[in-house]
Amino acid sequence: MSAKLIFDHAPIGAIIAYSDGTPRPPERHRRKLADWQNRNGVGRLICKRAAVERGAHTIPASFTLHESDFGSNGTVVMRVYKTFVVNSPRDFTVRELPEPGSVLVMSRPGDLGELVHLAANRIAAEDWLTRHGYPEAELQDVTSPAPDAGRAA
Repeated sequence: MSAKLIFDHAPIGAIIAYSDGTPRPPERHRRKLADWQNRNGVGRLICKRAAVERGAHTIPASFTLHESDFGSNGTVVMRVYKTFVVNSPRDFTVRELPEPGSVLVMSRPGDLGELVHLAANRIAAEDWLTRHGYPEAELQDVTSPAPDAGRAA
């Protein structure tokens, strides 16, 4: 599936895998493996940004995946995000769609909001918000996905 199809059809909260098409090197080739892992991975779709024109320049449409968190004892020190433009040459696959009935906790309403938490239900989302404090947060219920949202093209 192309990056454009992910941008157009994958819902926020979906788990997306990306690949450059090269085979995974053996574990013993640590540098090659680390390089491969940088070009191939999996993350949760947290936001989509439309194309923007700034004077004579155009910033293409893009989407961002949250890959992982690093920290200890429940404290996140660093978050890893990857952003892809819609003309990215990588192949993408929707691995998992958010469950209907779950709730997206968005950092703010509108197009500039980003997914900060995916809760199992509205009560869990409101509980999470009281502990993490996003004053402009917006809760969005996940309904059943569109029929073509998870289909590979």
